[in-house]
Amino acid sequence: MSRIGLIGFCSDKNSSFLRGAAEAPPLIREALYSDAANLWSESGIDLGRDDVFFDAGDLNTDAPKEIEGAVSGLLAQGLCPLVLGGDHSITWPIVRAIARAHPTLSILHFDAHPDLYDDYRGNPHSHASPFARIMEEKLAQRLVQVGIRTMNGHQREQAERFGVEVIEMKNLRDGLELSFDTPVYISVDIDGLDPAFAPGVSHREPGGLTTRQVIEIIQSISAPVIGADIVEFNPRMDSTGMTAVVCAKILKELAG
Repeated sequence: MSRIGLIGFCSDKNSSFLRGAAEAPPLIREALYSDAANLWSESGIDLGRDDVFFDAGDLNTDAPKEIEGAVSGLLAQGLCPLVLGGDHSITWPIVRAIARAHPTLSILHFDAHPDLYDDYRGNPHSHASPFARIMEEKLAQRLVQVGIRTMNGHQREQAERFGVEVIEMKNLRDGLELSFDTPVYISVDIDGLDPAFAPGVSHREPGGLTTRQVIEIIQSISAPVIGADIVEFNPRMDSTGMTAVVCAKILKELAG
Protein backbone atom coordinates (compact mmCIF):
# COMPACT_ATOMS: atom_id res chain seq x y z
CA MET A 1 0.00 0.00 0.00
CA SER A 2 1.24 3.47 -0.81
CA ARG A 3 1.78 5.54 2.29
CA ILE A 4 -0.32 8.63 2.85
CA GLY A 5 1.26 11.94 3.78
CA LEU A 6 -1.01 13.55 6.37
CA ILE A 7 -0.39 17.28 6.76
CA GLY A 8 -2.32 20.20 8.20
CA PHE A 9 -2.27 23.88 7.29
CA CYS A 10 -3.44 26.09 10.13
CA SER A 11 -4.60 28.85 7.84
CA ASP A 12 -7.68 31.06 7.80
CA LYS A 13 -6.34 34.49 6.83
CA ASN A 14 -8.29 34.33 3.56
CA SER A 15 -11.62 33.56 5.23
CA SER A 16 -14.20 36.21 4.37
CA PHE A 17 -16.59 35.93 7.34
CA LEU A 18 -15.33 34.19 10.47
CA ARG A 19 -11.92 33.06 11.71
CA GLY A 20 -11.43 29.67 13.36
CA ALA A 21 -10.67 27.17 10.58
CA ALA A 22 -6.96 27.46 11.42
CA GLU A 23 -7.68 25.60 14.66
CA ALA A 24 -9.12 22.53 12.93
CA PRO A 25 -6.22 20.21 11.96
CA PRO A 26 -5.22 19.02 15.47
CA LEU A 27 -8.87 18.45 16.39
CA ILE A 28 -9.46 16.31 13.29
CA ARG A 29 -6.42 14.22 14.24
CA GLU A 30 -7.68 13.90 17.79
CA ALA A 31 -11.02 12.60 16.50
CA LEU A 32 -9.27 10.25 14.06
CA TYR A 33 -7.25 8.57 16.79
CA SER A 34 -9.94 8.69 19.48
CA ASP A 35 -10.70 5.47 21.35
CA ALA A 36 -14.36 6.10 20.48
CA ALA A 37 -13.77 4.48 17.06
CA ASN A 38 -11.32 2.25 15.24
CA LEU A 39 -9.00 2.98 12.32
CA TRP A 40 -10.56 0.70 9.73
CA SER A 41 -12.19 2.22 6.67
CA GLU A 42 -15.53 0.89 5.49
CA SER A 43 -13.71 -0.49 2.45
CA GLY A 44 -11.82 -2.87 4.75
CA ILE A 45 -8.46 -1.11 5.03
CA ASP A 46 -6.66 -1.08 8.38
CA LEU A 47 -5.45 2.51 8.57
CA GLY A 48 -3.80 1.88 11.90
CA ARG A 49 -0.94 -0.06 10.31
CA ASP A 50 2.49 1.54 10.62
CA ASP A 51 2.95 1.70 6.84
CA VAL A 52 -0.17 3.76 6.08
CA PHE A 53 0.17 7.28 7.50
CA PHE A 54 3.26 9.45 7.53
CA ASP A 55 2.25 12.43 9.65
CA ALA A 56 4.06 15.57 8.55
CA GLY A 57 2.43 17.64 11.29
CA ASP A 58 0.81 21.05 11.00
CA LEU A 59 2.23 24.21 9.48
CA ASN A 60 1.14 27.67 10.57
CA THR A 61 1.31 29.36 7.20
CA ASP A 62 -0.94 31.18 4.79
CA ALA A 63 1.77 31.60 2.14
CA PRO A 64 0.84 29.80 -1.11
CA LYS A 65 4.47 29.04 -1.97
CA GLU A 66 5.08 27.46 1.43
CA ILE A 67 1.91 25.35 1.15
CA GLU A 68 2.84 24.29 -2.39
CA GLY A 69 6.39 23.48 -1.30
CA ALA A 70 5.26 21.35 1.64
CA VAL A 71 2.94 19.28 -0.56
CA SER A 72 5.66 18.94 -3.22
CA GLY A 73 7.92 17.58 -0.49
CA LEU A 74 5.43 14.84 0.34
CA LEU A 75 5.05 13.94 -3.34
CA ALA A 76 8.83 13.76 -3.74
CA GLN A 77 8.85 11.09 -1.01
CA GLY A 78 6.28 9.05 -2.92
CA LEU A 79 3.50 9.94 -0.50
CA CYS A 80 -0.12 10.63 -1.37
CA PRO A 81 -1.05 13.98 0.27
CA LEU A 82 -4.10 14.06 2.52
CA VAL A 83 -4.41 17.63 3.72
CA LEU A 84 -6.30 19.11 6.68
CA GLY A 85 -7.33 22.76 6.56
CA GLY A 86 -7.68 25.51 7.18
CA ASP A 87 -9.86 27.49 4.84
CA HIS A 88 -10.42 26.60 1.19
CA SER A 89 -7.79 29.00 -0.13
CA ILE A 90 -5.16 26.31 0.53
CA THR A 91 -6.53 24.11 -2.27
CA TRP A 92 -5.04 26.26 -5.05
CA PRO A 93 -1.37 25.85 -3.98
CA ILE A 94 -1.99 22.20 -3.10
CA VAL A 95 -3.30 21.50 -6.60
CA ARG A 96 -0.38 23.41 -8.13
CA ALA A 97 1.92 20.86 -6.52
CA ILE A 98 -0.30 17.90 -7.42
CA ALA A 99 -0.59 19.00 -11.06
CA ARG A 100 3.19 18.96 -11.53
CA ALA A 101 3.27 15.33 -10.45
CA HIS A 102 0.05 14.43 -12.31
CA PRO A 103 -0.27 16.63 -15.41
CA THR A 104 -3.54 14.94 -16.36
CA LEU A 105 -5.84 15.56 -13.44
CA SER A 106 -9.52 15.76 -12.52
CA ILE A 107 -10.93 17.36 -9.38
CA LEU A 108 -14.01 16.27 -7.44
CA HIS A 109 -15.15 19.12 -5.22
CA PHE A 110 -17.80 18.84 -2.48
CA ASP A 111 -19.12 22.21 -1.33
CA ALA A 112 -22.11 24.42 -0.71
CA HIS A 113 -20.27 27.12 -2.68
CA PRO A 114 -18.60 26.92 -6.11
CA ASP A 115 -15.63 29.08 -4.97
CA LEU A 116 -15.23 30.47 -8.48
CA TYR A 117 -15.14 34.20 -7.74
CA ASP A 118 -12.55 35.98 -9.85
CA ASP A 119 -11.72 37.81 -6.66
CA TYR A 120 -13.91 38.05 -3.60
CA ARG A 121 -14.03 41.48 -2.00
CA GLY A 122 -10.82 42.39 -3.77
CA ASN A 123 -8.91 39.27 -2.68
CA PRO A 124 -7.99 36.94 -5.59
CA HIS A 125 -6.68 34.42 -3.04
CA SER A 126 -9.89 34.37 -1.00
CA HIS A 127 -11.32 31.06 0.16
CA ALA A 128 -14.13 31.90 -2.28
CA SER A 129 -11.74 31.94 -5.27
CA PRO A 130 -9.45 28.87 -5.34
CA PHE A 131 -11.14 27.13 -8.25
CA ALA A 132 -10.99 30.24 -10.40
CA ARG A 133 -7.21 30.22 -9.91
CA ILE A 134 -6.98 26.47 -10.55
CA MET A 135 -8.99 26.57 -13.75
CA GLU A 136 -7.43 29.71 -15.21
CA GLU A 137 -4.01 28.11 -14.74
CA LYS A 138 -5.35 24.95 -16.43
CA LEU A 139 -4.17 22.80 -13.53
CA ALA A 140 -7.09 20.39 -14.01
CA GLN A 141 -8.65 19.03 -17.16
CA ARG A 142 -11.97 18.53 -15.41
CA LEU A 143 -13.68 19.99 -12.35
CA VAL A 144 -16.84 18.36 -10.98
CA GLN A 145 -18.63 20.15 -8.14
CA VAL A 146 -21.23 18.38 -5.99
CA GLY A 147 -23.65 19.86 -3.45
CA ILE A 148 -23.62 23.44 -4.71
CA ARG A 149 -26.56 25.52 -3.48
CA THR A 150 -25.37 29.15 -3.50
CA MET A 151 -24.85 29.91 -7.20
CA ASN A 152 -25.08 33.53 -8.31
CA GLY A 153 -24.78 35.16 -11.72
CA HIS A 154 -21.03 35.79 -11.62
CA GLN A 155 -20.20 32.25 -10.56
CA ARG A 156 -22.52 30.76 -13.20
CA GLU A 157 -20.60 32.77 -15.79
CA GLN A 158 -17.32 31.52 -14.34
CA ALA A 159 -18.54 27.91 -14.41
CA GLU A 160 -19.48 28.28 -18.07
CA ARG A 161 -16.20 30.00 -18.88
CA PHE A 162 -14.13 27.18 -17.37
CA GLY A 163 -16.41 24.30 -18.37
CA VAL A 164 -17.08 23.30 -14.78
CA GLU A 165 -19.55 20.44 -14.26
CA VAL A 166 -21.80 21.69 -11.48
CA ILE A 167 -24.18 19.25 -9.80
CA GLU A 168 -26.36 21.60 -7.81
CA MET A 169 -27.96 20.24 -4.67
CA LYS A 170 -31.44 20.86 -6.06
CA ASN A 171 -30.66 18.46 -8.91
CA LEU A 172 -28.83 15.77 -6.95
CA ARG A 173 -30.37 12.32 -6.87
CA ASP A 174 -29.38 9.37 -4.70
CA GLY A 175 -27.04 6.86 -6.28
CA LEU A 176 -24.85 9.40 -8.08
CA GLU A 177 -21.81 7.67 -9.55
CA LEU A 178 -19.10 9.68 -11.25
CA SER A 179 -16.73 8.28 -13.85
CA PHE A 180 -13.23 9.69 -14.34
CA ASP A 181 -10.66 8.89 -17.02
CA THR A 182 -7.76 10.49 -15.14
CA PRO A 183 -6.39 10.46 -11.60
CA VAL A 184 -8.66 12.37 -9.21
CA TYR A 185 -7.99 14.93 -6.50
CA ILE A 186 -10.83 15.28 -3.99
CA SER A 187 -11.54 18.52 -2.13
CA VAL A 188 -14.10 18.29 0.67
CA ASP A 189 -15.37 21.59 2.00
CA ILE A 190 -17.18 20.43 5.10
CA ASP A 191 -19.94 23.00 4.57
CA GLY A 192 -20.98 20.92 1.57
CA LEU A 193 -22.72 18.79 4.16
CA ASP A 194 -25.98 19.99 5.62
CA PRO A 195 -25.28 21.84 8.90
CA ALA A 196 -27.48 19.29 10.65
CA PHE A 197 -24.58 16.86 10.13
CA ALA A 198 -21.65 19.28 10.36
CA PRO A 199 -22.58 22.49 12.21
CA GLY A 200 -18.98 23.56 12.77
CA VAL A 201 -18.53 25.74 9.70
CA SER A 202 -18.32 29.48 9.14
CA HIS A 203 -20.92 29.58 6.35
CA ARG A 204 -23.88 27.39 7.28
CA GLU A 205 -26.05 26.67 4.26
CA PRO A 206 -29.08 24.44 4.93
CA GLY A 207 -30.25 21.85 2.42
CA GLY A 208 -26.94 20.07 1.92
CA LEU A 209 -25.43 16.63 1.59
CA THR A 210 -25.68 13.93 4.22
CA THR A 211 -22.53 12.33 5.54
CA ARG A 212 -23.61 9.07 3.90
CA GLN A 213 -24.05 10.71 0.48
CA VAL A 214 -20.50 12.09 0.58
CA ILE A 215 -19.09 8.73 1.65
CA GLU A 216 -21.01 6.80 -1.01
CA ILE A 217 -19.81 9.10 -3.79
CA ILE A 218 -16.21 8.76 -2.58
CA GLN A 219 -16.53 4.98 -2.37
CA SER A 220 -17.97 4.79 -5.89
CA ILE A 221 -14.88 6.31 -7.55
CA SER A 222 -12.93 3.71 -9.50
CA ALA A 223 -10.16 6.03 -10.76
CA PRO A 224 -6.95 6.49 -8.75
CA VAL A 225 -7.33 9.08 -5.98
CA ILE A 226 -3.97 10.85 -5.78
CA GLY A 227 -4.65 13.40 -3.08
CA ALA A 228 -7.37 15.09 -1.05
CA ASP A 229 -8.15 17.87 1.36
CA ILE A 230 -10.74 18.47 4.07
CA VAL A 231 -11.29 22.16 4.69
CA GLU A 232 -13.47 24.83 6.33
CA PHE A 233 -14.17 23.05 9.64
CA ASN A 234 -14.46 25.86 12.18
CA PRO A 235 -14.26 24.45 15.72
CA ARG A 236 -15.52 27.72 17.20
CA MET A 237 -18.91 26.99 15.64
CA ASP A 238 -19.35 23.54 17.21
CA SER A 239 -18.94 23.09 20.97
CA THR A 240 -20.07 19.44 20.75
CA GLY A 241 -17.11 18.22 18.66
CA MET A 242 -19.46 16.47 16.21
CA THR A 243 -17.99 18.15 13.14
CA ALA A 244 -14.50 16.94 14.02
CA VAL A 245 -15.85 13.38 14.15
CA VAL A 246 -17.49 13.83 10.73
CA CYS A 247 -14.18 15.15 9.31
CA ALA A 248 -12.34 12.14 10.75
CA LYS A 249 -14.88 9.75 9.25
CA ILE A 250 -14.51 11.31 5.79
CA LEU A 251 -10.72 11.28 6.23
CA LYS A 252 -10.83 7.52 6.85
CA GLU A 253 -12.91 6.89 3.75
CA LEU A 254 -10.65 9.08 1.61
CA ALA A 255 -7.60 7.26 2.95
CA GLY A 256 -9.24 3.89 2.36
